[in-house]
Amino acid sequence: MLTREIVELYEEVHGIYGYRRIMMNLNRRLGKTFNHKRIYRLMKLSGLQSVIRRKKNRYIKSKPQHVAENLLNRQFTATNSNEKWVTDVTEFKYGNSQKAYLSAILDLYDKSIVAYVLGHSNNNNLVFKTLDIALRVSPGTSPMIHSDRGFQYTSYEFKRKLDAAGMMQSMSRVGRCIDNGPMEGFWGILKSEKYYLHKYNTYDELSNAIDEYVIFYNNERLQKRLNGLSPIEYRALAA
Repeated sequence: MLTREIVELYEEVHGIYGYRRIMMNLNRRLGKTFNHKRIYRLMKLSGLQSVIRRKKNRYIKSKPQHVAENLLNRQFTATNSNEKWVTDVTEFKYGNSQKAYLSAILDLYDKSIVAYVLGHSNNNNLVFKTLDIALRVSPGTSPMIHSDRGFQYTSYEFKRKLDAAGMMQSMSRVGRCIDNGPMEGFWGILKSEKYYLHKYNTYDELSNAIDEYVIFYNNERLQKRLNGLSPIEYRALAA
């Protein structure tokens, strides 16, 4: 009986859940308190394994115009929403190796995606538009925002936009991707649970898939560090 429930849930989410997330979802769905070791054993016996994340490519950074200190300093928790944001840009491919770029902002309080923009070019406008959307959906807030030292974030124009919004800027140290760990982690989750599982022939197919996943991630994907809730559920408790 339990094995059947595990297999059904695994197939329902297209194999993206490992044994811990299977356990959290089944405990909620069935009103039980299954042990993670039991779920792991049954998944192993059934030959079920979550998808594996691939290593990301590394890129050479351009010379910065403005550099901020690492004020976040790997303090990846927050006591309130819109207190600390992290942001980054990552690359996708579709069709005949055509490239698209996704810019996103993540709230460290509940790990929700506050804003995201997909574009054909990795440029300042992509990042600036993401920030504008985040501020529009979170009016009256002035969170610290942390990023790597990509050319968009070290530009004078980005600094002026932050100053106008009353926001404090923080940047990772050179070559220290872990300084922006939660954002890097989200890219890994998005790519392993969605992007790598399908082939996208057009830009629109890729865009729709990302929209679909962000909605799922924010509203349905349960996280152990959020007490078994989704980001939006966790945020609602503090409202």
